[in-house]
Amino acid sequence: MSEFDRIIDRVGTHSAKWDMMEAAYGVSPQDGIAMWVADMDFAPPACVQRAVEAMAAHGVYGYYGDERDYHTAIRWWMKARHGWEVEPSWIFTTHGLVNGTAICVDAFTQPGDAVVLTTPVYHAFSRVVRAAGREVRECPLKLVDGRYEMDFAAWDGLMTGNERMFILCSPHNPGGRVWTLDELKGVVDFCERHDLVLVSDEIHHDLVMPGQRHRVLAAAFPEAAGRLVTMTAPTKSFNIAGCHSGNVIIADEKLRAAFAGRMMALGISPNSFGVEMARAAYSPEGADWIDRLVAYLDGNRQVFDKGIAAIPGLKSMPLEATYLAWVDLSGTGMTEAEALARVERQAKIAVNHGKTFGKGGESYLRFNIATPRARVEEAVARLGRAFGDLQ
Repeated sequence: MSEFDRIIDRVGTHSAKWDMMEAAYGVSPQDGIAMWVADMDFAPPACVQRAVEAMAAHGVYGYYGDERDYHTAIRWWMKARHGWEVEPSWIFTTHGLVNGTAICVDAFTQPGDAVVLTTPVYHAFSRVVRAAGREVRECPLKLVDGRYEMDFAAWDGLMTGNERMFILCSPHNPGGRVWTLDELKGVVDFCERHDLVLVSDEIHHDLVMPGQRHRVLAAAFPEAAGRLVTMTAPTKSFNIAGCHSGNVIIADEKLRAAFAGRMMALGISPNSFGVEMARAAYSPEGADWIDRLVAYLDGNRQVFDKGIAAIPGLKSMPLEATYLAWVDLSGTGMTEAEALARVERQAKIAVNHGKTFGKGGESYLRFNIATPRARVEEAVARLGRAFGDLQ
């Protein structure tokens, strides 16, 4: 039995994923399965737990200072796992990457400016951009042979001249793509053509399926540094999203100064628990845990895809990275409401609705498969029964 097979009851623990599913989707946690919020139902590695226990044993929870060990851990991880050399002065600690995105929007754009999103894409991007009084410029990804590809020629035609920023999701959420070097070069060239600050959100970069390879854009194209901001975090990798800690890494001095100015104006400083959890996670012990996790997620992916493939009208996009399966229901011929009724009312599964991810997501649902395999097996069995009349 794998360590990831252990069922951990999260109901009643103030878990957004489990305790908010009924309010959001009408699916009771008593007999439903939560497959929406992007956190995992697994305990983090023991090294993280020990770090938290050590803080609790000390018993004093003051302001965090002296980030040298923390920066050393980040630098080791990026070099050892991703071949990326990072300097300590490049690293900013934000309260997660949604917060990091918001600060980028604030630092590098003005009200009324447009921000380019390649849709469908992580829904928090558009929420933050619009809340800041900026315009979302949706550049739809092209569906080719069942997976997403960049469509730069079409996107060039959508530019109006008031775009100031491009947010790249790499690996892609919700499509699970690991972008190739050629595609990343295309993004760099596109941003140069249109003079855009390029924010590369690489939060899922540790969760890459066997046979795939993620490329850190900053390491692959150092010549792009003058317009590039890279965002990473331990939160998705190690299931510590509640610590709200993210790394915004900026090599260019001018961009760094602008970002630092907004951090200062907003009074943002690190969460001591988040810093200590990250420092512990970015270690050889954490690396071994990630390797076991990815192997387990790959097994879940295979179980889920096999189950979906057996249901006429449903099709899951090949998952190259992340633990978020993107399932197209257009083949059922049903309306969105009809399909959702079967998933949520009959199968009793809470999932993210595709339309919240922007253009191109309307016929899709996003399923979080980072849960014990028995739950994945139960979920596909329920879906098979809910759509059984299509057999």
